[in-house]
Formats: sequence, structure tokens, C-alpha cells
Amino acid sequence: MKDRRSGEHWAGRMYMREISLHIDPYLVNTKITPNQLTYLMTVCGVLAAPALLVPGIVGAVLGVVMVQLYLLLDCVDGEIARWRKQFSLGGVYLDRVGAYLCDAAVLVGFGLRAADLWGSGRIDWLWAFLGTLAALGAVLIKAETDLVGVARHQAGLPPVKEAASEPRSSGLALARKAAGALKFHRLVLGIEASLLILVLAILDAVRDDLFFSRLGVAVLAGIALLQTLLHLVSVLASSRLK
Repeated sequence: MKDRRSGEHWAGRMYMREISLHIDPYLVNTKITPNQLTYLMTVCGVLAAPALLVPGIVGAVLGVVMVQLYLLLDCVDGEIARWRKQFSLGGVYLDRVGAYLCDAAVLVGFGLRAADLWGSGRIDWLWAFLGTLAALGAVLIKAETDLVGVARHQAGLPPVKEAASEPRSSGLALARKAAGALKFHRLVLGIEASLLILVLAILDAVRDDLFFSRLGVAVLAGIALLQTLLHLVSVLASSRLK
């Protein structure tokens, strides 16, 4: 199971697979199904949003904890499914839904956090709007990838091959490689975003305001919108829809 690399998140490879493989033996002989673990995974991801509403560093830590639990269960559900040979399209579908919801929840929670819901002053809904905008962008990026498979299936075409993902334009291919090397787009994913939020919360605590969190929300909204457009262009410029 540890050797599985396709679509694996760096945090899974770095440490979470080591943890999950110690938990699997306690679950593999129980009545808990892989899909039930996926449901629980999704709940943990969604709970990152209310966790981030707790003021100060405590809320940021709680957000990281919920996202890490999400990641742990994301490893465990697949490992249990492979161990028991309980594979299902429903499980794959639920896993994708969980990924969508976790990313969105973290960014929406971050925006509400930056809006200072529990502060003594006026709530600034601009930051809640920008957080929601970032969440929408993060979801659209995933949807743009998933909808390639939907479009090909509806056209009666086989699944896309890896080579087809490369843009036909050399300029776009170079831009895609540069973006891939910088990996700035990963900041709008739930795991990376939660860690960034914790760092910004610490900086806010030093300044005793929400300057860095608000700056972070604005940057993530910009990244999400830019990446949504660039990813769409990348899909259309590749051979994935041919």
C-alpha cells in the first residue's frame, strides 16, 4: 500500500501513510466500511471551517488538526478498501466529493476568520467574500480536471492518456512547467492552505491584528482565480478533449 504513488499527496508520502498503516490493523476486522470512513473523512474536512472561526492561534491549530484527520482518513479508507477488496465507484465518487468540500471549507472558513466575526468592531464582509471566491476557484480547478473525463465518456471516448495533458503550444507547455515548478497553485488546496493559515495566525498574534490573514485571503483569492483561468486554457489547449 505504501508504494501507491498515483495521485498521492506529498503529505501522504512524507508521513501520513506511515501513520495510517499503524491504524489499519485496528479497523480491518471491524464492521466499519470504507465508505463510512470516507463519510467521516468528509465531515472532518468540513469541520475545518467552524474550527477556523475560533479566534487566535487556537482556531488555526484546530483547523490544521481537522484537515490532518481528513488526510489520515483519506489514506485509511483506501487502504481498508484494498485490503478487503471492497472497491466501488461510489467510494471513488465520495472521495472526490470529500476533496471538493474540504478545500472549499478551509478557504471559506479562512475568509470568515479574516472578516473578524467575533471582534468588537464592524464585521468586514469583504474578506468573507474573497475567501468564498477562493473556495469557488479551488472547486472549479478540480471540476475542470474531472469534467474532462465526463466529456470524453459522453462522447464515447476512452480515458485520457497522460501525454494528452501536454499543451500543444510550446509557450503554454513552458508556462505550465514553470507553474508546476513553483507550485503556487497548491496553496488553495485544503492541506497547504491550513498550514499557511497557521503561519499567518502566528504572525497576526505578533502584530495583534488580522493584517497577515487578510493579506493571505486576498493572495489566495487571486491565485485561485488566476489558476482557474490558466487551467481552463491548459485543458482546451491540450489534446485531452480530442
